[in-house]
Amino acid sequence: MKTSLQHITLKKHQLVSGKILDIDLSYQLFGPELHSVPIVLVNHAFTGNSNVTGENGWWNSIIGENKIIDTNTFSVICFNIPGNGFDGSLIKKYQDFTPKDIATIFLQGLSFLNISKLHTLIGGSLGGAIGWEMLAINTDLAENFIPVACDYKTSDWLHAQCLVQQFLLDHPIQPLQKARVHAMLCYRTPASLNERFKNEIHPEKKILNSHDWLKFHGEKLNERFSLDAYRLMNHLLMTINTDEKKLENIKANIHFIGVDSDLFFPAFEMRKCQEFLKQKKSNIFYHEIKSIHGHDAFLMEYGQLNQILNTIIHEK
Repeated sequence: MKTSLQHITLKKHQLVSGKILDIDLSYQLFGPELHSVPIVLVNHAFTGNSNVTGENGWWNSIIGENKIIDTNTFSVICFNIPGNGFDGSLIKKYQDFTPKDIATIFLQGLSFLNISKLHTLIGGSLGGAIGWEMLAINTDLAENFIPVACDYKTSDWLHAQCLVQQFLLDHPIQPLQKARVHAMLCYRTPASLNERFKNEIHPEKKILNSHDWLKFHGEKLNERFSLDAYRLMNHLLMTINTDEKKLENIKANIHFIGVDSDLFFPAFEMRKCQEFLKQKKSNIFYHEIKSIHGHDAFLMEYGQLNQILNTIIHEK
């Protein structure tokens, strides 16, 4: 099941920087007609897009007919981060945008669609960070917020990794491929790669299978993603800065989902945020995926993720 891209034009939208732009916001809707059933908003991650389920849907394992987020009983909507290229639009002046800008754009999109209340807002990685910004602005937006493998701020560690990414993106030769190779090492762990590849050599290419895998991911992303989009997303990761004082005002039930081996958004940072908010609010919960695979486990360990989401989405 896949719906076609739909578009909203936000005229004279003011960014945090003060710049005023016309924004083309594209999205896809899955399941029943809006306002006929509860609504789930999915915020996509770095290289994700609005196609969350159906043919080539990147979260098919949890969203769809008779899945945990069931498109028979929920309307599921996902906006494209403007400039991600999925709708053909790119942004050259990526420095003009911050996660807060993306959050306000998404909120304007919801307003255009007359959506004032969500059953659930869920986002992984960068998408979850944008979710924090949305709820800091509109504290009564969602009944449930599920931030997955993310944080409400850019840590020094994450900023450092993004700085390396920026250096690689500025390289004149194969910048996107180089950046993706480095990123894959942030998304996985030493244990994950060592267990999978075991220092084995590719019989035909005569290189380490781990090197072949990294090159494959670099080339694969280069085929479907653009350098401009990658620069934008990396910049957004570097500038996550939700106002901490506003977090305690969020009315939603907050269900953190961390990954115990995450090197990108470490689980201890998510637990620290959960412990901070528990001092202010009672409806704060923490769940954890156990995996050797690191950050990408939220896109791999679907058995565990489904089990966790089942307790949240279908809680009576």
